[in-house]
Amino acid sequence: MAHEGEVRDELARLRARTADVTAVVAASVDGLVLAADPPVEDAEGIAALTAAALGVGLRLADTTGRGAFRELLVHGESGYVATYAAGIGCVLTVLAGPRVNVGRLHMEARRAGARVAELLDGAAVRLEDS
Repeated sequence: MAHEGEVRDELARLRARTADVTAVVAASVDGLVLAADPPVEDAEGIAALTAAALGVGLRLADTTGRGAFRELLVHGESGYVATYAAGIGCVLTVLAGPRVNVGRLHMEARRAGARVAELLDGAAVRLEDS
């Protein structure tokens, strides 16, 4: 994947900027792992479940007239799983503990998603132009 190292670096910066974030997985919208920080034991399973959740999120946003998908947040007893749009073909799934500052999580993950989108969507456009 073009820019894999840069995407992984952005995921690491997200973890460093947000206390209690334990892992971040960048995946394609069809469930393929693009990068993870740190390496996650079940990244493939997380990416596949993210694709399934994304499908539900897209359908729910559309059905309720809320516009294009932006993010999905699941709050469990032991923490959070948050998924953020990152351009046209990628999503970030962030795993965080129960004490994470959710506002900070949203701010930093949206920023990281925008940067990943720049990297990946820009690479896709350059490939199409060749």
